[in-house]
Amino acid sequence: MTAPQPVEGDVSDADPAEPASTDAGPVRAAGPVAASDEPASTDAGPVRAGPAAAGRVAASEESEPARPRRPLALSPSRATDFKTCPLLYRYRAIDRLPEAPSALAVRGTLVHSALERMFGRPADERTPDLTAAELPPLWEQMANEYPQLNDLIPAEELPAWLTSAQDLVRTYFSLEDPRRFTPEACELAIEIEVGDGVPLRGFIDRLDRAATGQLRVVDYKTGRSPGPDFEAKALYQLKFYALMIFRMRGVVPAQLKLIYLADALSLVYSPTEAELQAFESGVAALWEAIVRARETGHFPARQSRMCGWCSYQPFCPEFGGTSPPYPGAPECGSPGGGDDEDSSTTAVETERSGAVASSRASERSAEADEPESDEPESG
Repeated sequence: MTAPQPVEGDVSDADPAEPASTDAGPVRAAGPVAASDEPASTDAGPVRAGPAAAGRVAASEESEPARPRRPLALSPSRATDFKTCPLLYRYRAIDRLPEAPSALAVRGTLVHSALERMFGRPADERTPDLTAAELPPLWEQMANEYPQLNDLIPAEELPAWLTSAQDLVRTYFSLEDPRRFTPEACELAIEIEVGDGVPLRGFIDRLDRAATGQLRVVDYKTGRSPGPDFEAKALYQLKFYALMIFRMRGVVPAQLKLIYLADALSLVYSPTEAELQAFESGVAALWEAIVRARETGHFPARQSRMCGWCSYQPFCPEFGGTSPPYPGAPECGSPGGGDDEDSSTTAVETERSGAVASSRASERSAEADEPESDEPESG
C-alpha cells in the first residue's frame, strides 16, 4: 500500500458509498465533507433495538465477579491484544483481571455517547452547541451510575476535562454535517461466525446506508491520526467490521471511514471482496493460534512500546511479576450466546442505546493500543 496523499476540503464529489480507487491506499481528508459525500437522509432516526448498554459494566473489583461469562469470541481489540502480546490477551479475555479505564478513555466514551444521541434528535437539532451542551449531564449520569469513575477526574479538573470533550465534539462538526443524513444504526453490536466456525464480535460506532443501498462503516477516534507507517494497523479494526458486514449481509461495505477528532482528519478507504476474503483467512489463522494457546495455557509475554501503558506489569514475567495460575478458558461458543443476547442464530445484530457503561471505556482503552499518537487515547 503506497502512502496516501493529504486531501484538503471535500472527501469526494461522488456518492458517499461510491468506492474510491484504492490504488493509492486510504485517502486522508481535512475539513468538511461534500454534501454528496453523505448518505441520503431518511425520515426515521437510527434503529434502536436490543438491551441498553448500561449492562456493560466496567471491569472492576466491585462489578467483575457478578458478570456472567460469555463464550470466547474474537473482536478487533482482542485480536490486537493477541498479536501485540498473547499474555495481555489472556489477562483480558480469559482471566479478566480488573483493569480500570483511564480518564482519556472515559472521555472518549462520553464523546461517543454524545454523538450517538445527537443522531437520535431531529436533523435541525444536530448542532454543535446542543451536542456540546449534552456532555455535562451525560457525565453526571455516567458518574452516578458508576461512582468509581469519579476517582478518575478530580473535581478541580472536571471543568477543563469536560471542555476538552466539548472541543472534540465541536471538531466533529468541521468534518461532517450531521443535518444532511441519518445513519442506519449507531453503536451496532454484531456477532457472527465466519469461515470454519470462527466466532467474531464487535461494536460499530456508525453504519450509514446510501440511497443506492451501499454501506459505509464509520468509527470515531478521539486520539490523533496515525502516521503513514501505521495506517494499515489503524484500518485493521474497520476491515474486521467490514468482513462481518460482508458475511452477514452479503455486501462489501463501499467505504470505511475513520474520523480523528483530535486533529480534525478523516481516513477513508474502500475495501474489495478479494481483500476481505484474504483478511478472513488471516483472522481464521489468528483464531487457530488462540485456540491452541487456550488448550495449552501457553500465552507468552511479548515486550513492545505498549508495555509502558499496560496495567498488568505486576503480573508480567518480563517485568519481574508472577502470572496467576492459568484458570482455563470459557468455552468457545457461537454468536448469540452469553450474558446479554437471546438468540440461537449464528448472526446477530443489536443496536445499543441508553446509558453508556464504563466498560466501553475499558474496551476503548484496549482499542487504543494502536500507536496513533504518543499516548494511548480513546477510540
